[in-house]
Amino acid sequence: MKIIFIHGNGSMHWSYAWTPWLKAELDKLGVTNVFETFPDSIIARAQYWLPFLKDNLKADEQTILVGHSSGARASLRYAENNKLLGSVLIGPSITDLNDDLEKQSGYFDSPWQWDKIKANQKFIGLFYSTDDPYIPATEFEEIKNRLEPETFAYTDKGHFVDQTFPELLAYLKSKLN
Repeated sequence: MKIIFIHGNGSMHWSYAWTPWLKAELDKLGVTNVFETFPDSIIARAQYWLPFLKDNLKADEQTILVGHSSGARASLRYAENNKLLGSVLIGPSITDLNDDLEKQSGYFDSPWQWDKIKANQKFIGLFYSTDDPYIPATEFEEIKNRLEPETFAYTDKGHFVDQTFPELLAYLKSKLN
């Protein structure tokens, strides 16, 4: 089993306060984990990220994808056509939010295949905060309604960038057993 972290657009794998900490904690547990900067990291286009997950990182039915923001979108699209152990969506959106950069990503060019996303993995976790400055709560509600994930809602975590994230580690540990 392995855990692959997928960062958001415009960032790198160590851009968040909690990612070096999470990697160290997963290493202590002996869990294979991958924290790579994805190609085309500014726009985060599906045409590059989805093949990178499959061909370079070898995401498969023994893999948990942990996606933050655009990385969560990549997790969702990847799960439409690939088996996974599970995924964790952190601050995701399912629309382009009327943002030109987001529109270029290619994640919104076709309807979401919710049934396939659910069927191709054993679990889905959703972490979001109602004070997220980038993603409106309506995005999270739609994901909750469509996927019925295990949901962890907060009011004070913003876009999950600057604070520690022990709740994520606890959730991942619960899925490792």
